[in-house]
Amino acid sequence: MKKYLYLLLLFHLSLNAQQERNTRENTIKSDTINTSKSIKFIGIPIAFYTPETEFAFGGGGQLFLLNKSNQYNARPSNILFSGIYTLNEQIMFEVKPQIYLGSGNYFIDASYLLEIYPNQFWGIGAKTPDENLEIYKQTTHALRLAFLKRLPPDLNFGFEYTFKNHDISEVEEDGILDSGSVLGGDRAVVSALGAIFNLDSRDNTGSPTSGQFLQAKAQFSTKLLGATSGFNKYVIDLRAYSVVNEKSTLATQIYAETNYGDIPFQSLASYGGGTRARGYFFGRFIDNHMYVVQAEYRYRFKPRWTAAAFGLIGEVAERPEKFFNSDTFKPSFGAGIRYKIFKDQDTYLRFDIGSGIDGNSGIYFGVNEAF
Repeated sequence: MKKYLYLLLLFHLSLNAQQERNTRENTIKSDTINTSKSIKFIGIPIAFYTPETEFAFGGGGQLFLLNKSNQYNARPSNILFSGIYTLNEQIMFEVKPQIYLGSGNYFIDASYLLEIYPNQFWGIGAKTPDENLEIYKQTTHALRLAFLKRLPPDLNFGFEYTFKNHDISEVEEDGILDSGSVLGGDRAVVSALGAIFNLDSRDNTGSPTSGQFLQAKAQFSTKLLGATSGFNKYVIDLRAYSVVNEKSTLATQIYAETNYGDIPFQSLASYGGGTRARGYFFGRFIDNHMYVVQAEYRYRFKPRWTAAAFGLIGEVAERPEKFFNSDTFKPSFGAGIRYKIFKDQDTYLRFDIGSGIDGNSGIYFGVNEAF
């Protein structure tokens, strides 16, 4: 599931008098009712806009288990759930438990996602033409379960299991997916074991101004676990946040993804979206391998207002040796503005406009930074 953006919190039913400064990057606090010391519940109406969904709305909630917190950064265990409907007739339901054990020395990070999702497909490759566009409808059940061990102060290491069942119910007649030449064109099951290693020294997760986030992941999907095909996925995500002066931050990211084996198109590296390649539709270009390098300068011109400008470059390729071909470079640039909702919490409303090449562009409205 994409990173959905939570804009408004209409009510806050609390079962705890304790106040946490950092809860989750997409949660906004409001009124509190104090009746307990272990549980807090927040109701969350949801609204956002991306090129992939157009306007989307729904609701959900977040349950905080305050007696199971991470002693290192004061983040409480929580269970987030949401239901969303979009003007593109997409339906999404998600449950995301994040549970700390041993005062934060161990971490369970899990999710279940149901998507009924009309989507767009242009084919596979770095130069697929716009006229290839076709619409398909897909139902996805996705389960992810990760168990991590903390190596103080900032290192985390663990293992992850991922299951995804993609069932395509409708494709365009005589289209690319209808031809049977695309793996996953009718159905795909991913069943994968993986390993995760990360270093996270960010001052906060939603709108960092200092620190680093360095993560490496390896995932192995195999028929022995019930997958329809076998493939390996490797991801490196390197982010750094530097304080330029008391009002300015420079954020940089290098993201690389490689896939080897028989890869269903749903699991290929996808270029675009509101986080890694603003200015391109998420999945406008897909292939075995991808890299994105982006930078964003953020200037706080008023205590609660920040202006941002960003630029990026990247591409997808069938093989890594085909990278850095001037014909397949996909740059983008753009700008936006952020508004800090509460004076004492680093939660921002974000509005961005991104522009790529060949008429690609996007408007993004949501909460907190793209990376």
